[in-house]
Order: sequence, then structure tokens, then C-alpha cells
Amino acid sequence: MSDAIKHECGIAMVRLLKPLQYYKDKYGSAFYGLNKMYLLMEKQHNRGQDGAGLASIKFNVDPGTRYISRIRSNADQPIQDIFAQINGRLNDLNEEFPDKVNDVNWQVNNAPYIGNLYLGHVRYGTFGKNSIESVHPFLRQSNWMHKSLIVAGNFNMTNSKRLFNDLVEIGQHPKEMTDTVTVMEKIGHFIDKEVTELYNNIKQEKGVGKKGASPLIEERIDLKKILEKSAKNWDGGYAMAGLLGHGDSFVLRDPAGIRPAFYYIDDEVVVVASERPVIQTVFNVDINEVKEIDPGCALIIKRNGKITIDKIKETLPKKSCSFERIYFSRGSDADIYTERKNLGKYVFPQILEKIDSDLKNTVFSFIPNTAETSFYGMREAAEDFLNLQKTKAILNGRKELSAENVTQILSQRPRIEKLAIKDAKLRTFIADDNSRDDLVAHVYDVTYGIVKPNDNLVIIDDSIVRGTTLKKSIIKILDRLHPKKIIIVSSAPQIRYPDCYGIDMARMGDFIAFRAALELLKEEHKYHIVEEVYQNCKNQQAFEDTEIQNAVKEIYAPFSNEQISDKIAEMLKTEDITSQVEIVYQSVENLHKACPNHLGDWYFTGDYPTPGGNRVVNDSFINFYEGNNKRAY
Repeated sequence: MSDAIKHECGIAMVRLLKPLQYYKDKYGSAFYGLNKMYLLMEKQHNRGQDGAGLASIKFNVDPGTRYISRIRSNADQPIQDIFAQINGRLNDLNEEFPDKVNDVNWQVNNAPYIGNLYLGHVRYGTFGKNSIESVHPFLRQSNWMHKSLIVAGNFNMTNSKRLFNDLVEIGQHPKEMTDTVTVMEKIGHFIDKEVTELYNNIKQEKGVGKKGASPLIEERIDLKKILEKSAKNWDGGYAMAGLLGHGDSFVLRDPAGIRPAFYYIDDEVVVVASERPVIQTVFNVDINEVKEIDPGCALIIKRNGKITIDKIKETLPKKSCSFERIYFSRGSDADIYTERKNLGKYVFPQILEKIDSDLKNTVFSFIPNTAETSFYGMREAAEDFLNLQKTKAILNGRKELSAENVTQILSQRPRIEKLAIKDAKLRTFIADDNSRDDLVAHVYDVTYGIVKPNDNLVIIDDSIVRGTTLKKSIIKILDRLHPKKIIIVSSAPQIRYPDCYGIDMARMGDFIAFRAALELLKEEHKYHIVEEVYQNCKNQQAFEDTEIQNAVKEIYAPFSNEQISDKIAEMLKTEDITSQVEIVYQSVENLHKACPNHLGDWYFTGDYPTPGGNRVVNDSFINFYEGNNKRAY
């Protein structure tokens, strides 16, 4: 994706199932869990580079001993920063107490971050917020271990206002109307309620005080019931992880399976991460050993090591996010790699039309780096097409063909070149707009001398969101090669609607497809539709979420996909561009064909998987119409 967007987050959780001495004896270090957490987080750095955090919980410590450790950073390299700080503290202890280096019991009681249970998070900032207070994990601390709660997740709730009001109605005073705060406080409320009920029952049953009741409370806490009550009104996409201070833990996934969560279990460890290949690599396990948490279910690990998969919410039709497959997730996942190749392969027939099937005078390339796998699929499709042409030529020639002629035919191949090179991420520190634009225009460089004046240049990107980098940099730099035609290919369909489930694409006006549709409405004297859509959105504001319809679809209804693509091409071509510019987008049908198990396509279709999505898209349009530069959720 040439346009950078703030998007996903990633979670990682490790629960050690053996005593820490076991890992010291087998792996040479009681820091086994901590080391694995570093790898899990570092290998998910693609999901978040604006912040990182880690929390650990110790088991079997005496009252008064610190059992929770938490560290967060929003430094330039936050993962490295937090682990450098952790290592610094541990090294200081080793220097001060060299005789305790191999004493696991002493380390448990004196060293921070050596524990039995870990939760890590990598974060991309959303909508300009990147203070340390916004970095996960969040901590709701209590002097009672079973009331302490640590939460981290990859999520957005569409109904944060309602969740906030739910807390106010029960007498609470949440400090912020954010989904993170409301979610944590909701879970915390039901933990408090559960603990109170258990204590009263145990006191009556056993005749013991709070100290004597605590172990029994911890044993009897019903996380399934707590999560059922807490998540009752949640509307959004989420992979939510939580730790209770005494050692219970959970990871809960939304009922539509929008946000990903994978786990692995053996007799030593339980591991959860946002991406499957990360677990495969860090623990050296086969793909079939890593499972996906089912939508609407929670992986629950009790302090005693009991592991269950519990259904928390009724499942919805599975709409796992297709953008995960197109762009966000690591391409080393076996399924994602295949899906991305297919995206490039399935869009090739449209490319063929644009070049009039002229492979001889066409150069194929890609915009680095996430589009590279789709490029391989496009290349394979080009090779398949050329092979058919070769076969036809040989069959038509039959006996008249000489060995030289056959060799000449067989030597034909698609012209594959690496043209676009991303030089550097240039900082736009110069205030003058003209100077800044000149810097942006040089983010990419090109390989000269390969493209000829009569050539078509086909270059694939994973997706086109805003088109800003294309317009200000990529097309300009490609035009310096002087091709006859530049064809920009998007492996994803046109992005028309905002996301509200974990990716920060909230403003309608940012989308080049939306702006193109508006231009077409003006040209065809149909701009009155914009006013009608606005009124429809306003009229639905008082509706319940389940009653709201996506009114914004009417903006696109008068036009074909091709009309919008052509208008986008026109908008991206500036006066100084001499080459013809055309845009090719993937079809929604082929997206589903390429990613058959990940049908979350609301970015492209406006078909949101939860009722709250329709409210968000309508509110986003209202914000656009009224000139409000704010989030719709």
C-alpha cells in the first residue's frame, strides 16, 4: 500500500504450564517466557510501531510481594525500548547479586518480569492519539489479586457511547469515553460483582474471613459468566485478551470473527497471537498445530492450568477481515501467501484488456513491498497466457516450423522488471507546501533504461486508498520512463467505505473512490443525491442500530466500477504527466474467490457485519458533509 494508514494492532500471550524451575533446567533460563514474548512481539511489529507494552504476573508469591509488572513505550522503536529497559533492570540485579543468577526462587521474589503469565501488545496509533496513556496493556489494579485486571486487544467498538452510558447508569464515573476504558471497566465491574457474591457465599458456607476466602474465590471465579455479561452489548471487531491478578486469563474473539486470534497448546505452554506464522516460527510447530479461536468464543485458562474454549456470544455469519489477507498480516502465512498470489492472478484478465493482449510491448512490475506476492500471481497468469499463445503458434505451424522457429517461439516470456524502488521514508519537516510535495515526490525511485516509448507499463499495488502517494510520487516518477501507457493495478477492490473494527480508516473524504463518485455526480448533474443521502443519514440518527441502513451506497449507485476507476485515473493524472494513465481494480467477486474463508468486504461493498457499522458509515458521511474532521465512532 503506497498510502500509509494507521491500522491494526497485535496481541501476544504466553502462559507457562510448568514451574519456572522446569524451564531453567530444560532451556537454561527462567526467562524462557519473557524471551518468547520478545520474539512474538517483534515478529508482529508489522501490526504496530507506535507503541508497545508488556505485563507479567507471578504465581505463588507471598502477600506484600509485587506480583504484577507492566511496562509501556511510545518511543520510536517501542518493542526494543521496553525490552532494553527490562534487560537493564535484570542485568543490574545480576551485577548486584551475582550469587543469585541461578536461584529461580530468589528471582521470582525479587526480579521484575519473571513470571508465569505474560501479555504483550503492539499498537498503531488511531486518529492522531499516541500518548503513553493510550498504549496497551491497560491495568485496573486492586489490592485484591482476583480484582486486578490487565487488558489488551486488537479492537474497535462501534458503540462506545452506549457502553459509556451503560457504566454511568450503574453509578460509575469512567474517566474517558473510549472503547478501551469502557470495555475494561465493564469487565472489571462484573469481576467485582462476582467476587462480592462469591465472598458472601463462602463466608456463609465456610465461616472464614477475606484472607481465608481469597483462595476459594480465585478457584471459583467464573470467567465465562463474567465475559458473557460484559460482552452482552459489545458491537465491533475484537480479539480481547485479559489477565486477572491471581492468574486466570482469557482471549475473546468477536462473534463475526472480524479480528484474528490464533493459539497453540502443549504440555509446557499456552500461546496466543494475532498471526499464525508467528507462533509457528517462535515455537517451531507445524501449521496444523496452531488453531484459530472460533468467532464468539473465548480461550480461558484457569490459574490451576485448566484450559477451555467457551462460547460467549452467539456467532454471526463469519466475516473475517479480507484486508488482513490483502495487506496487514504477515505474508509468510501459507494461506495468506496463496490468497495474495491469487489476487494478482485473478485481476490479470482486466489487465489483458487494457494492453490489448500485447505482452511483447508490456513491462510488468510492482510497488514495493506488500504487493510483491500479488505480483507473482500476476506474473504467473501472464506466463500462462503466453504459453497458450506459444502452443497455438506451434500447432498452427506444424511441420513447416524449423527448430530455430520453435526455439524462438519458446523463448518468449513476459517482461518482468523491478522498476519502483522505495528509497527512504522521508520526513516532511519542511513547512513550505511546495518543498514538502517535492520531498514526497522522491520517496520512490525508478530503474531507468528498461521501458521503451512504445511500451505499456503495468505496476501492481496491494490496494489504493487515498491515492495521494500515487499522485504525488509514484505516477510522476514512472512517467520519467516515458511509457506509452501507465496502468496502475490494485489487487483489492475500490475502497469506498470506512472501517470501524480496528483499522483507522474513518473519514469518507479520504477515499479516492468516494471523491471520484462525487466528481461524477457533479458532471452528470446528479449532485442532489449528496443532499438526499445526507438527509437520509440525519433522519436515521435516532434509530436503533439494528434499524439503520447504509445510506451512503446511493452515492455510488449511478455508476459502474469502470466509470469510477476511469475517473480515479483522471484525478490522479496531473498536467505534467505525458503518459496515458489507467486504473484497474480487483472485482469483489474475485476477492471472494481468492479469499473464500474471509468474506469481510465492508470496505468495498458497504455490507457491514454488525449493526453498528451502518451507524458509523452514516455518521462518517454526516461528518464529511458538515465539514467535521472527526471520527465517526
